[in-house]
Amino acid sequence: MHLREAATGDYDLLARLVVEAVNWTGQVRMSPEAVMAQPELSHYVTGWMRPSDFGFVAAGDDGAPLGAIWARSFSAADPGYGFVAADVPELSMAVLPGSRGQGVGRALLSACIARARELGVAALSLSVEDGNARARALYDASQFRVVGRNGASHTMRLDLVARAAATGST
Repeated sequence: MHLREAATGDYDLLARLVVEAVNWTGQVRMSPEAVMAQPELSHYVTGWMRPSDFGFVAAGDDGAPLGAIWARSFSAADPGYGFVAADVPELSMAVLPGSRGQGVGRALLSACIARARELGVAALSLSVEDGNARARALYDASQFRVVGRNGASHTMRLDLVARAAATGST
């Protein structure tokens, strides 16, 4: 497996992965057409790649995609499921079914957190649906903490800059 930075040409892959994220249980809860028809889901990829977007794609030795992670900022008027603030990018991530449980998600998440730190991002957020124990364990192990609830999901946040340093207090 190798990681590469996500690029403008990854729109179709990321759209496919939004569908995978919605259908994470293995049951088809929503078709690709239904996912992309819902603005609250399609906005995770609409207009990809905006100047503030960043992420990574994991690929196998044969170059076939295994999964991806990407970060986008949303406004309070058009929030994502894991929205906490307009200046906190929200992560989206999915690993294709045949590649789950092999460290792909952990590698993607680690790379994205490192890039966010390089970019000076103060925090990241995400949403994890109830019952998605594998993803939740990964986020807990990466020090994300629950900061809210949105329907049947927890909103989680990872502070990348110590709060005292971020506010200038000592």
